[in-house]
Amino acid sequence: MEFVKVGVIALIQIVWTSGVNAADTNYGLKSINLPGATGRVALDYFAYDRMTGKLWVPASNTASVDVIDENSDAVSQVTGFKTGEVELRGRKVTLGPTAVSIGDGVVYIGDRGDSTLCVIDAKTLERGECLQVAPPSAGREAAPDAVVYVAATRELWITTGAPPLGIESADKSLQVFDASDPRHLKRKIKIALNGSAEGYAVDNQRGLFYTNIEEAGKTVAIDVRSHKVVAQWDPGTRELQGLALDNTHNFLFVACGDHGVSIDAGHGGKVLDSITTGSGLDNIDYSADAKLLYAAASQAASLTIADVDDHGKFHLKATVPTVKGARGVVAAKGQTAYLIDPAEGRILKLTTK
Repeated sequence: MEFVKVGVIALIQIVWTSGVNAADTNYGLKSINLPGATGRVALDYFAYDRMTGKLWVPASNTASVDVIDENSDAVSQVTGFKTGEVELRGRKVTLGPTAVSIGDGVVYIGDRGDSTLCVIDAKTLERGECLQVAPPSAGREAAPDAVVYVAATRELWITTGAPPLGIESADKSLQVFDASDPRHLKRKIKIALNGSAEGYAVDNQRGLFYTNIEEAGKTVAIDVRSHKVVAQWDPGTRELQGLALDNTHNFLFVACGDHGVSIDAGHGGKVLDSITTGSGLDNIDYSADAKLLYAAASQAASLTIADVDDHGKFHLKATVPTVKGARGVVAAKGQTAYLIDPAEGRILKLTTK
């Protein structure tokens, strides 16, 4: 397998966004521009590696994966990924790598451009082998969407399709790959769901994988060892996106279009609370360090930050203005978090002042 050399450290431009109101002056947003971005960059799943302090950002149509250092905000690149042109809502768009998951000393990348899974060394950023998930001719319905490492079983789980865009999964299943040798994935099993999976959260301690079934409007729990659905719950809406988990209390948080809900995953999936965020939620995240839920609403152009108490109740901490289109959020250390801004081809870094 040919290794792709890491690109040179890119210069970054840091700009404090304006418009933060007086109630939210404890927070600021810094803009980290992605190399080669001359406009919109197709951004979706991104991930933070706590071991290395790196943020991994698949920058789809630039054919690269960008790696951001949490201390310096310097950007390195892993280049040479395949891209492909697809039709999306009546127009042609270029797609490449759009999903990432942190594995055991490696990072896994899902590439919609050629429907592959690729392995990258987490420290050296050298690219290893790529595994074909489906032929590119099968389209986005069969291409990797979310890519999720399950440490409890040393497996890589992937979803396919793009349910929020009306692209159902080709086979309405989760695909599971053996990652016991982290650098060499092997096909293992498919888990039939009778619907398209959207969003995920993994509880490695209890051995459960959570996802939403788009067509049914349900959130399900899957045993990671038996690969069987063991519970399903109704969050109260059919507009389901991302998931996040409080492992300590076993609370599951579900993004529901314009609000988030808290579910008691340990006691029958009871809905404990709800918090309004504004429209356009996608992926959300929970910081175990700060006991905070982060939810970025792309249409409302705001980031909701909420404390979560021991009873699963939300307490609004701040509403931070962002920009239209900014969505998806990943929690890092302390109260640091990152948002994607596809329209401007950049990452927004949330910090405390």
